[in-house]
Amino acid sequence: MKEALFYEKGDGSLVRCFLCPHFCRIKEGGIGFCGVRKNIGGELFSLNYGRVASIALDPVEKKPLYRFHPGEYVLSAGTVGCNLSCLFCQNWSLSKEVNAPTEAMTSEELIVKAKQLDSFGIAYTYNEPFIWYEFVVETAQKAREQGLKNVLVTNGYVTLEPLKKLLPYIDAMNIDIKSIRNEFYQKVCSGSVKEVLETIKTSAQHCHVELTNLIIPTLNDSEKDITDLTDWIYENCGEAVPLHFSRYFPCYKMTLPPTPKETLVRAEKIARKKLKYVYLGNII
Repeated sequence: MKEALFYEKGDGSLVRCFLCPHFCRIKEGGIGFCGVRKNIGGELFSLNYGRVASIALDPVEKKPLYRFHPGEYVLSAGTVGCNLSCLFCQNWSLSKEVNAPTEAMTSEELIVKAKQLDSFGIAYTYNEPFIWYEFVVETAQKAREQGLKNVLVTNGYVTLEPLKKLLPYIDAMNIDIKSIRNEFYQKVCSGSVKEVLETIKTSAQHCHVELTNLIIPTLNDSEKDITDLTDWIYENCGEAVPLHFSRYFPCYKMTLPPTPKETLVRAEKIARKKLKYVYLGNII
C-alpha cells in the first residue's frame, strides 16, 4: 500500500478523495467507489500500488492507437478497479473484481521489462489507469527519463489537478467517450460526461489523443448521437483527432444483442463529414 495523493482529512477519521469526480467521502475502514482507495486510520491509501493484474506486449493498434507509432508494439500493464460502473464493461474481471490475482512489480521492473521486449514504451491499460495514479505517475516519470513513451488508455473520468500533474509525462492517450449524452453516463456508467469532455479538451492540447466510442443498440446509436458527438469533437479538438467506433457485444450486466455492422458503417459515414480519421473496430 501507498498513501494516496489528492485527498484531505475531514472531521474525525473521515477523508475525502479528490482524484476523480465522485469526490468520495470515506469513513474509517471504508473504500471508495473505485474499490482500491481505502481509509486506514484517517489516511487514504492506494490498495493497488505496485500490483499488476495483467501484462502483455500488444500491437499499439490494439489500444486502439492508429496514428501513434503504427506497426510497433507496446508493453501493456494494468491492475484492478475502476471509477465508473458501466453495465457493458468489457474488462469487468479486472475493473470490478478488485480481489482478482495480482503480482507485485516495481516501476523499475516494469521499465526493465519494456526494454527487454524492445517496446517503445509502456501503456497503462486494461482497467482504469487514473485509479492506479500513484504508481502510474511514478512509473511514467522514470520511463520518460529512460527514453520510453507513456500511453494511457482511459475513461477520462478524472479531476483537472491530477490530470495536469500527469500530462507532462504522457505521450499519447486513447480516451473512451461512452456517449455525448449525460443521461447515458448517469444511467449506464454511474458517472457524468462533463468531466470526460474536459479531459479530452485538456489532453488534446498536450499529447496525441485518439477517441473510442462503443456503439450500443438503442442507447447511443442514433443519428443524432453520432452527429452530436462528431460535431463536439470537430468544434473542440479539430478534424484530425482520430475517432474509433467499436462494436458492442453482450458483456457483464448488459444483454442487448450485438451492434449490427450496418450501424457502425452508418456512424463512420456521418463522422467522416467532419473528421479526417474515422475507424471501425470489432466488426470482423
